[in-house]
Amino acid sequence: MHAVTPADHAPDRPLLDEIERYYDAAPRSAARAEDFGPLTLFVRAGDTGWHYYARPTLGHTGPAATAEDVRRVLERQRELGAPEAFEWVAEQNPELRAAVEAAGLTVHEHPLLVLGPQDEPGPAPVLPERVEVRVLAPDAPELAEAVAVPHVAFGAPGTAVGTAGAAELAGSAALVTADGGVARIARRIADGFTVQAAALDGGSVLCAGQYNPVGAVGELVGVGTLPAARRRGLGLAVTAVLVGHARANGVRTVFLSASDEDVARIYRRAGFRPFATALIAEPAAP
Repeated sequence: MHAVTPADHAPDRPLLDEIERYYDAAPRSAARAEDFGPLTLFVRAGDTGWHYYARPTLGHTGPAATAEDVRRVLERQRELGAPEAFEWVAEQNPELRAAVEAAGLTVHEHPLLVLGPQDEPGPAPVLPERVEVRVLAPDAPELAEAVAVPHVAFGAPGTAVGTAGAAELAGSAALVTADGGVARIARRIADGFTVQAAALDGGSVLCAGQYNPVGAVGELVGVGTLPAARRRGLGLAVTAVLVGHARANGVRTVFLSASDEDVARIYRRAGFRPFATALIAEPAAP
């Protein structure tokens, strides 16, 4: 399957350029950039934190990346013990797909959706009784569970109600605390690099998500609901709070990458519209 421009419209070039600048800037708060000509590899700073990816070099005007360029980056990723991963926007760099596939990687497509300055957010969902959604401070006692929820949620992909709940969340929260993940997010919140919101029932986190602002653009990431708490509008509620916070703090363009069309349909209800296709390349599953 090959990417098709959403809604049969010509690409929105100014928006694509804005997102491209964001993708180049966002990792730099926690990673260094290594130059591979037409490709840039982002390498996390230190031994903990997110592993990043390689992507097209911003503003590159020379020859397009070849399979050999991709192999050079893959060799460096293996040397670093980093995931062999490339991420880019299909409509911005369509030629890269052939190069990464020739280097032996498998390409996955994900809808990119945006809520721009002229777009109206969808109506906020009615929350279940006792549930509230709020933005968390770096020292919030609920932060560990909020960081852990997506790990549990993405372990059971899809939107169907599942069985994983409080016990699985407690285990995941202990792991992300022990590996420094909670402390890292707390620092990013304090430094203004991340905004974390959570849906809470009492002191228990049922759903959480983040956005990472860079100037007037922010990417919504890691919105996940405990499988046992799905189908209650919690993801939409967390999204609405994050969008509201972003707009109140000068972020005029909020975008996200959905895992598939089923998830993208949920975000359309929040006012997001499709505008491009995110491509992620990685080794084929064994």
